[in-house]
Amino acid sequence: MARNIGSRYKAHQILGRGSAGTVWLGEGPEGPVAIKLLREDLASDQELVGRFVRERTALLGLDHPHVVSVRDLVVDGNDLALVMDLVRGTDLRTRLDRERRLAPEAAVAIIADIADGLAAAHAAGVVHRDVKPENILLDMEGPLGPGGAHPALLTDFGVAKLIDTPGRTKATRIIGTPDYLAPEIVEGLPPRAAVDIYALATVLYELLAGFTPFGGGHPGAVLRRHVTETVVPLPGIPEELWQLIVQCLAKAPASRLRASELGARLRDVLPLLAGIPPLDVDEPDAEPATDASDEDLYPTGAGAAEGSPRRAAVPLVPGASPDSNRDTHTSMRVPAPDELSGGPLGTARAPRAAGARRPGSARHKAETVRKRRITLSVAAVVVAGALAAGGYLASAGDAEAPPQDSKTSSQP
Repeated sequence: MARNIGSRYKAHQILGRGSAGTVWLGEGPEGPVAIKLLREDLASDQELVGRFVRERTALLGLDHPHVVSVRDLVVDGNDLALVMDLVRGTDLRTRLDRERRLAPEAAVAIIADIADGLAAAHAAGVVHRDVKPENILLDMEGPLGPGGAHPALLTDFGVAKLIDTPGRTKATRIIGTPDYLAPEIVEGLPPRAAVDIYALATVLYELLAGFTPFGGGHPGAVLRRHVTETVVPLPGIPEELWQLIVQCLAKAPASRLRASELGARLRDVLPLLAGIPPLDVDEPDAEPATDASDEDLYPTGAGAAEGSPRRAAVPLVPGASPDSNRDTHTSMRVPAPDELSGGPLGTARAPRAAGARRPGSARHKAETVRKRRITLSVAAVVVAGALAAGGYLASAGDAEAPPQDSKTSSQP
């Protein structure tokens, strides 16, 4: 059923649902549009509405062929909406679900498009903060590029920033999607342009391999790997491309390329990728989330996906439902340094027996202290028992020994 959005737009049908709201196919004065209607409880938050209005100029001024432009921001009663260009196509996650991995030439062409879009956004002072396949749209009506890739556009600029208001999230919480979070965000630092480069390199790795470099298992384990582990090499791609991926996945933000540099260098390696088929690599086993302590450190809430060993789908905002049939944002406590220290940088994940506690976890530390206390208690009891027994035997020997005369005692 159609509904009016402000005085200029009309929403006709739902295109998709997300944790922050619903995307509608709409109509405006200049033709078809996509309308992202935020949830009513968000629209009733006056602080968020004020932030929404303040971000209007920055979002409306972002104009680039590889960015889904925001045409208007509507604040009308209970309606809080972003009116955006309508892209006739699908998102990158849908294509990945269908093909699992892409040929390197097509994958690099798509990521180069998004890098160009990010370069324009960063130049305007806008950080996306949630780069992932769900937010990359493929324009099926655009001309085909290298490897048969459709033009790629980045959408949902500003949504994570709008939601992440001081009154809605605490300084010790993380907003983002675990598989694509840069290490500095996990460590509680403010998001800068480099976090988008890290996330984009993660998406490129996923397009090539079919899985993300640090994903799998409980979100807490994923966050820890971002900080402590190095990326596993991908065989079958030119060394020039691999070095770009490694540099953009560097733990130090200053070591990563800028978006404009990444886009240019990716296009430089495109001729080396012609004709290379999709890679044939095995996905690593996911780490089982058996520790109850991880649930306490990284709560997933009622919206967590069930039966998925790869990632946990958790709402961006408490009380929201996760995106339909796909992963969404998560909000988790920033782990302390000792909680992140899973060993020296680059160490491999060692398997552990079923039921065994992960070294360094709160449960593991508690059990270690408890075992030490038991050991000391048992040792104290044994020592006390030995002393008591020795005293008893000594006294008993004195009492029961027969008296000896001088002759007996002098005999050998």
